[in-house]
Amino acid sequence: MTPTVIPIDTPGLGDRTYLAHDGAVALVVDPQRDFDRVLAAADEAGVRITHVFETHIHNDYVTGGLALAEAVGAQYLVNADDPVAFERTPVRDGDVVPVGDHMRVRVVHTPGHTHTHLSFALSADGEPVAVFTGGSLLFGSTGRPDLLGPDHTDALVHAQWHSAQRLAQELPDTTEVFPTHGFGSFCSATQSEASASTIGDEKRSNPALTQDEEAYVAELLAGLEEFPAYYAQMGPANSAGPGAPDLSDPELADPAELRRRIDAGEWVVDLRTRSAFAAGHLAGSVNFGIDGQFITYLGWILPYDATVTLLGETPEQVAQAQRDMVRIGMDPAAMATGKPEEWADGAPLGSFPVTDFAGLAQELRENPDAERVVLDVRRPAEFDSGHIAGAVNVPVHAVLAHLESIPHQQLWVHCAGGYRASVVASILAARGHDVVAIDDSYDESAGAAGLELV
Repeated sequence: MTPTVIPIDTPGLGDRTYLAHDGAVALVVDPQRDFDRVLAAADEAGVRITHVFETHIHNDYVTGGLALAEAVGAQYLVNADDPVAFERTPVRDGDVVPVGDHMRVRVVHTPGHTHTHLSFALSADGEPVAVFTGGSLLFGSTGRPDLLGPDHTDALVHAQWHSAQRLAQELPDTTEVFPTHGFGSFCSATQSEASASTIGDEKRSNPALTQDEEAYVAELLAGLEEFPAYYAQMGPANSAGPGAPDLSDPELADPAELRRRIDAGEWVVDLRTRSAFAAGHLAGSVNFGIDGQFITYLGWILPYDATVTLLGETPEQVAQAQRDMVRIGMDPAAMATGKPEEWADGAPLGSFPVTDFAGLAQELRENPDAERVVLDVRRPAEFDSGHIAGAVNVPVHAVLAHLESIPHQQLWVHCAGGYRASVVASILAARGHDVVAIDDSYDESAGAAGLELV
């Protein structure tokens, strides 16, 4: 028999969980904290979850592994060398774990993303069919080796190459590869457009398998960029053994309560699109649209212990944002739904203009001596690869740390596509800055608009 592998995507974090089953029993690899999605997949397949495997102590989300295993009475398999504060089934390199009558899982130590990282090679009736590689071998890439800090990076990047080589040598070319990261996650060194792969595919395309060790190491290290600040909280949370999330509705906040929270310096987050927010919003609120990389930037920019109130057009918007938040261990304190006019209860709404790069070019031509700043909120590597002449770079994730140094002139805020620009524009507008948000593609439009790029 050939096991069925069901991927469960978490696009906001760029990760995948896997449910693999033989028609009767199932194993789960790297479940997200909101494991109700895993239970739904198992129920739909009509299978019983007996084993939950963790490839590593994750840096980019809070695991649902322990809570899921407890909920269904499954074994929870974690590296015996991981210093965790909960009971688990310890496993080590070379262990073989039977799952039902047909499936066997061989534990393979694949350090590189972390020191204790494991991959799980799945065989059915004695034939290797798949390998769950977590943050080791990804589609066309590998997991980044720098998340444990600079003291570990050199050892881990070399270990990552050797781990990829080991998987390629020990598994048949037909073995399907199922990584956890690499679908937009900052845990990936680079991103691939592939949605499926095999060991044979990776041998032909993955730098860890096509380059020698030193070339791979040099290229990977040169391409590493910043990663979200909340990552620092994930390892300790996962080592402590997180419980199941609370997805019940937050308390409702009326207009007076919303104003009290804003005046107290709390974060009131509007989930609507950036265009809707710019046209009119509750004064003092900020915009992290649920239609973009909501949780990546909310978790990166806001203090991890921030008190957050969510504003959505519908309860469904708030529920999605809440689900995203609990995946990284944050819980909203309150919520409101409806329209900004209702949230403001008659008070004036905030707003700011939105334009494109052609509008910026026209402004620079027609008012060359006006006091303004073009604020580029892309990451430093993006800025260094090319930017508008005279632009000031304050990366989106660093804006709170640089609030005092941002000049009180008109700020024309842009990023690569508009989402990050709206986040920053909303934060600055809430603090009294005169902002214009540029909602446009930098690569496609900045040069075409006639702006001087350097």
